[in-house]
Amino acid sequence: MLLLTTPVLAETITVTDMAGRTVDVPHGAERIVLGEGRMMYAIAPLMTEHPFERILGWKDDLVKYDPDAYRKLQAKYPEDTARLVDFGNPYSGDFSVENVLANNADLVVLDLASRFKAEESGVVEKLGKAGVPVIFVDFRQNPTENTVPSMLLLGRVLNEEARAAEFIDFYVRETRKVTNVVQGLAAEDMPLVFVENAPGYEPGFCCNTFGPFNYGRFVELAGGRNYGSTVFSGYSTDVSLEGVISADPDIIIGTGANWGESTPGVTAVPLGYEAKPDVVAERLAGLVARPGFKDLEAVQSGNYFVIYHQYYNSPVHFVAMQQIAKWLHPEEFEDLDPQATWEAFHAEFLPYEPSGVFWAAATTTN
Repeated sequence: MLLLTTPVLAETITVTDMAGRTVDVPHGAERIVLGEGRMMYAIAPLMTEHPFERILGWKDDLVKYDPDAYRKLQAKYPEDTARLVDFGNPYSGDFSVENVLANNADLVVLDLASRFKAEESGVVEKLGKAGVPVIFVDFRQNPTENTVPSMLLLGRVLNEEARAAEFIDFYVRETRKVTNVVQGLAAEDMPLVFVENAPGYEPGFCCNTFGPFNYGRFVELAGGRNYGSTVFSGYSTDVSLEGVISADPDIIIGTGANWGESTPGVTAVPLGYEAKPDVVAERLAGLVARPGFKDLEAVQSGNYFVIYHQYYNSPVHFVAMQQIAKWLHPEEFEDLDPQATWEAFHAEFLPYEPSGVFWAAATTTN
């Protein structure tokens, strides 16, 4: 009788996270705290029908920095999004470990890029002493290498290994549509690409770019030479407009998202699920008209583009790679259809349909 009435606890398994830490976690965690709301980009493909079923709460960055995606989820799951707890920023002093414990969390998921801050703040140690396991995943720092193991890790802790395998099959297939072709290209056919990180987020500022990571690595895998990699070996760095002008890149790609709601006054291109083509075109025209940019050959020849910033922190960055490949090598990738890939991903892995604008080309100034 005791065996029949005692609740069955989740099996504990041992995993290795993206920080290389060995952690004992419940196999099928039920009460999860996300260190970043944008981790829902990875959770939703694994829990498509009920993405918030296991989520206690998060940091509110999805609400602030990608409100379009948040409202997609909110419209589909109004009760779930209403109950989510804002636990604060685990990489600073406003994260409430006490609140995590009071809500009986059984797992906390943090971002590898902010590991040092999380450890420095004492969050990891405090949670460990309280018996709440912490794992690190990575979709930002080195996403092209760490997305597959991160999704495998999440699949294990969620007890959704089969679903994780389905996503990884999709990911590998769509990524290889780019890399298999690029492998056959000659080095001299690789255009020089300048990726401007969030142009217009700070109006009047130029410029921040990526080194050989994240969007910089997307460019390299898509068949380009990343300008940022020639000046910096780290994740991202500020560069001067004079340096960009001197390099005279063949192609310029800016990133954009709907940041205007949380940061009024931005002039970035508000790409996302609610983006309107006329607003995108207007903002794009403003970016290419900036002093120093309008005379660049890339702008003059119609090779200034913008793409959704949030792909940089998402397991779905293969869509960005596909679109960049088409911009860099239009003939070689004539038959590649990133929009169809984006739509197929939604149909298979997300509980809502795509909408809006996620990339665009500036009109030539000639």
